[in-house]
Parts: sequence; C-alpha cells; structure tokens
Amino acid sequence: MVRTWLTAALAAALTIIWTVVPTALTPAYALEIGGVALPETLDAGGKTLVLNGAGLRKKFFFKIYAGALYLPEKESDPGKIVPADKPMAVRMHFIYDGVSAEKLIETWNEGFEKTTGGRPGPLSDRISAFNGLFTGEAGEGDVYDIVYTPSEGVRVVMNGRAAGTIKGLDFKKALFAIWLGDDPADKGLKREMLGR
Repeated sequence: MVRTWLTAALAAALTIIWTVVPTALTPAYALEIGGVALPETLDAGGKTLVLNGAGLRKKFFFKIYAGALYLPEKESDPGKIVPADKPMAVRMHFIYDGVSAEKLIETWNEGFEKTTGGRPGPLSDRISAFNGLFTGEAGEGDVYDIVYTPSEGVRVVMNGRAAGTIKGLDFKKALFAIWLGDDPADKGLKREMLGR
C-alpha cells in the first residue's frame, strides 16, 4: 500500500516537473505578427528592453519582415525615441524568402537619404561600413537585431551572431529614423512600432 502511494506520488511529481520546467525555460512571447512570434524582451548590453510595438514591413503586396521596437520603457513619441541616447533595438524577423544583400543595401541607402536630407556628410563612411555588414541573402526565418547601446553604438546581430558595430549617436539617430522618422520607410510599421 505504501509502495503504491509512493509510486503515485512520484508519478505526480514527475508530471509537474515535465509540465513546469519546459515552460520556465522557454522565452516568453508577447506577440505574433505574420506568423512570427516576437519575444516580450530583448537584452541590450545587459539592459532588458521591453517590446514597445510591432508590425509588418510590406513592399507592394509582399510581407517582408515582422519588425519590432524594443525600449527600456514603453514610449509612443518618436521625437523622444529617435534622439535618445538610451539602449534600444529593432528586430527584423524575415517572412519573405530571398531578400538579397543588394536589395537590403538599396533600402538602407534610400532610408539614409531621407533621414539625412540627402546630406550624409560625416555619416558616409559609417553608412558604407554598415552596408558592408549585409553580405548574404536574408531568408524566411532569419532574424536581424539592430541594437543600440550608448557605450557601444549600433550592433548588428544576424541569427544570434554579431556581424559588426557602428559607433555614434548621430548614426543611431539616422538609422532609427528610417523606421520612426518623419518620412519612414513604412508608415504603417512606424505606427505599430510606436504601439498606436
């Protein structure tokens, strides 16, 4: 009788462990956009960032990537986010399969043209260095994180691997304005990243 009770208690304990432990080890996901699960938080140089908002980057009728903005605390005013010298990140989780490096670079250059008013000046070399980090095709399921920290600059992480870092708050402002500036690449995505 005691043996039966112990066996039942052990089975119950193992069931709880099998149910609870995997859940505890799985990252929490806050939102699903275009079939992509986006995490509630991201790490930026030891600082935990929270999901501010997310949406789809579309080109014509195609869904290119799920884009998410992560900040130290939620904020809906791009005039406070873009110039802020605080940790922040944009996650690009690709949905479209086969975005060439050339197309990405062309899109970055169009964005920088707008955010600098066509006068990149001292940013030119850093824009070229940034573009040089994008050498391969982005495929469905690829995840690119653009992470800014004041001490380091803008770090590009592709599928969990650091590709390179570009220094300077001025560069960060021009880059984040591509998503959040007055003339963003995608107005709908801007609105959604701002949680509106």
